[in-house]
Order: sequence, then C-alpha cells, then structure tokens
Amino acid sequence: MDEEYDVIVLGTGLKECILSGLLSVDGLKVLHMDRNDYYGGESTSLNLIQLWKRFRGSDTPQDNLGASREYNVDMIPKFIMANGLLVQTLIHTDVTKYLNFKAVDGSFVYKKGKIYKVPATDVEALKSPLMGLFEKRRARKFFIYVQDYDEKDPKSHEGLDLSKVTAREIISKYGLEDDTIDFIGHALALHNDDDYLDQPAIDFVKRIKLYAESLARFQGGSPYIYPLHGLGELPQAFARLSAVYGGTYMLNKPECKVEFDDSGKAIGVTSAGETAKCKKVVCDPSYLSDKVKKVGKVIRAVCIMSHPIPDTSDAHSVQIILPQKQLSRKSDMYLFCCSYAHNVAPKGKYIAFVSAEAETDNPEEELKAGIELLGPIDEIFYHSYDTYAPTNNQEEDNCFISSSYDATTHFEGTVVDVLEMYTKITGKTLDLSVDLSAASATAEN
Repeated sequence: MDEEYDVIVLGTGLKECILSGLLSVDGLKVLHMDRNDYYGGESTSLNLIQLWKRFRGSDTPQDNLGASREYNVDMIPKFIMANGLLVQTLIHTDVTKYLNFKAVDGSFVYKKGKIYKVPATDVEALKSPLMGLFEKRRARKFFIYVQDYDEKDPKSHEGLDLSKVTAREIISKYGLEDDTIDFIGHALALHNDDDYLDQPAIDFVKRIKLYAESLARFQGGSPYIYPLHGLGELPQAFARLSAVYGGTYMLNKPECKVEFDDSGKAIGVTSAGETAKCKKVVCDPSYLSDKVKKVGKVIRAVCIMSHPIPDTSDAHSVQIILPQKQLSRKSDMYLFCCSYAHNVAPKGKYIAFVSAEAETDNPEEELKAGIELLGPIDEIFYHSYDTYAPTNNQEEDNCFISSSYDATTHFEGTVVDVLEMYTKITGKTLDLSVDLSAASATAEN
C-alpha cells in the first residue's frame, strides 16, 4: 500500500464507484478503499438474512418469505431514466456489458387519494382520467409545445426565451389548472418541491422532454429501467471498469484516515498503520465528517408483499409519486416497487419502498399515506438516515466529497453530483454525447 496515487477514493457507494471508473479510464492511478467488506456503501443491496440482521437484530427470517439468497433489497432504491444521465454514463464507459436491465412497468401519480397513470404526450393527455375535457385540450397544446421545442431552433420557441421566462409564466400561458401543474411538475419534470415554478423554464421543459423521450425508448409503460438483481450490481460494474483500467481495490480496510500536510491539503490515507500517498481524495460524507454539514433526513419504509400494488394494472415494477400539495407537505413522497420480475425477490414476492424527506419526528405516521396504497404487507421495516453536503473548499484541501443520496426514486440528481465532482477533480467536462440508440438493446421489456 505504500505507493503514490493520483486519487484515493474512500467508500464504494455508487457515486464513488462511478468516479473511480471514470478517473481510471482517464489514465489516473486510482486506489479505492472501503471500511466495509462489501461493495455499495449506503447504496448496497441486502439479502433477506442481512435485512433481518440490520433491522431485527437476528439472522432467522420467517420461512414463508422464501430463500434469503433470492432477495436483493436496495437500501437506496432508485429507477434509472432510460434516456438520462446515468444511462449515458453507462454507455460512455461501456459498463453496459456488465449489466442486464429490464424496463419498469408503470409510472403513476397520486391525486386526491387515488393513483393514475402519468400522461407524458399529447395523445396520452387526451385519454387521461386525471383531467376534464377542456383541461385535456389545454394540456395537449402544452405537450405539443414541449415536444416541438428545440433549443437550437428559434421557430420552435414561440417567442419565449426559456432562459428568462419562468416555469410559472409558461404554464400560465397555457392556462393549466393547479392539479395539472402538480403532476407535470412533480411526476414528469420530477421536481421534489415547487421552487422550480419561479426559476427559468428551460430546465423544466428539458426535464419533461427527457421523460417523454425515455418513455418512447423501450415502448414500455414507464420511462424507467432497472438492473436485474437490483442496484447492488451498479457499483460493482463500475468497480470492474476501474480494475480493467488499472484501479486497485481494497475492501475491509479499518479506520481509513485522511492525512493532511501543514497547509491543510490532503496528502494520503492511513489504514492499519500503512499510508498510501495521493494528490486528491474522493469520498462519501462518512469519511470526512468534519467537512460536511447536515442538510436533512430521509425516512423510508421497506415492505415485503405477496401481491402487486393495487390499481397499477398488476405491475411487477412501478413508481408512484405523491406530490407535496396532495399531502400538505413541503416535498414529495415516493413509492417504488419491484419484484421477482427483476430478480430481487422469490417468485410471487414484491418489495415496495415508501420514501420522503423527513418533516416530523414520526416516520411511521409521516409515511402512512404512501403505505396505505400498498395493500396487505407481509413485513415492514422502517429506517432513516441523515443527509449531508460538503462544506469544504476543494481547491484548498484537495478533498472531493459527495452529497448524501436524496429521497427521490430516480438517479438524475445523483449523476449530476457525480459529473460536477468529475469536473472539479479533473478540470474538464465529461462528454456524454453518446449514441443512445446503440444501447437500446441493453434493456428488455
């Protein structure tokens, strides 16, 4: 271990593994260490015995739940947008060869106690029971504007400069009702709260376009895909990529301590009496707790069931978004369900997650609205974790710390954090202009 590296990465969470892979491909000498004896860090997947140990303190789950090894329960459950940044990163790095994906069956939104399929195009808007007849026509016009919008073609802008006009202004131009704005902003554009309404509309419109393009990609019932055997496959796939390009991996390394010189710059990492030198350190918040601040708390219910979520057309995999206003909350609540169809549970079993940003000290009561949508539950586990963001100046200490994972059930924010970190570490922007059609075969319906 007594060598010098360009970068030492601490923690094998998804963000750290993507960065490790990208930096190794760039030709940097990378050492990747983790205090745990497994990959994934916070974003690992657990089998049934591991799940029982973590939440029940024993290693003997009930027999009627099936074989432990057939479970892969994600601790940070998220679907992948079919045309999104993570897929572009997977293709850019050719990590797709290590993974198999399957399309997610359904995408729904909660309104006044019921759930509805999310309409994403002008054709779907006309069929949707979410809206009345006149509102359908207005929504159709809005969707046609979004579909036709091309940043490089001024003719498609209809005289609106979306870098100056707010989302609220563009919505009011089409006269859309509050409930319609709710599902477009939260279930299509995937905003977590309503702050976006007073920000430039360009991001809002791009997000809706991304949803519609992702939906069209695999002709499934949702814009999402998900790896067979769960998300635990993702960190390992990027770790393999790093190893192929010369990255060195060391798991089960106790007390990884970052060493600094007199000027406060990171110069290495010590574990078990050995020090590896480096120019830069990349890590999750748990490795440099004095350089981060608490920014929130995520609460989550993990449920094992023997049936699909009711009113989802018996979908084997599904996302349901509960917009904040529908629950009188400050941020959205998310339902995520997958099953034996994605090889994450035994035949006939479903794993459902209800996640949100904590707004009270009572997670069971706070998540109740989401849990009530699930129907009968075989087992339920509650867990929560504090979320952190870095406070350090990277130029001064050469430490690049990722932010904690949010409550959302999609990966777009996660990959934005990774790409921003990559640019800060390397001084260059990652070119993700890949041929997405070349990867259409990476997911099966």
